[in-house]
Amino acid sequence: MNFLVLYDSFFGNTQKIAQAIVDELNQQHAGTMVKVDAANVNQLQHLDLLFIGSPTRAFSPSPAMTAFLKGLPVQSLVGIKVAVFDTRIAPEDIKPKLVGWAIKLAGYADKKIISLLKRSGADVILPGEGFLVSESEGPLKEGEIERAAAWARIITHD
Repeated sequence: MNFLVLYDSFFGNTQKIAQAIVDELNQQHAGTMVKVDAANVNQLQHLDLLFIGSPTRAFSPSPAMTAFLKGLPVQSLVGIKVAVFDTRIAPEDIKPKLVGWAIKLAGYADKKIISLLKRSGADVILPGEGFLVSESEGPLKEGEIERAAAWARIITHD
């Protein structure tokens, strides 16, 4: 299986999740990761599986990830399975509580990424997955690296 992890990261947390996915899957598959600002559409061809991940910023994926996904040609990901993830603050850690209420309404980056993928024809598998950070700049909560590796195994059924 040929895969790619396309990600963006501000403080290194989403990059650590991307790296955990690559490390886990490269034990049996061929894949790599690329930060969205270094990516091009040609890298998305001939993939069996594409992981897309972004930090949640203002209820959305990063501006660079949003721009990249909006720029994908129509139907350019037909036949490619896509798994989506984000990094986010745990709801119980959000302060003030009014922001937590807003997140319940607006959501996290994963839902927006899935929405942006619709016109590309991607076969999005499973709902998006959120990996938790302690605060907006991190660090990742304990166990999230291991959870990312386990999630990748579930996605590939290994």
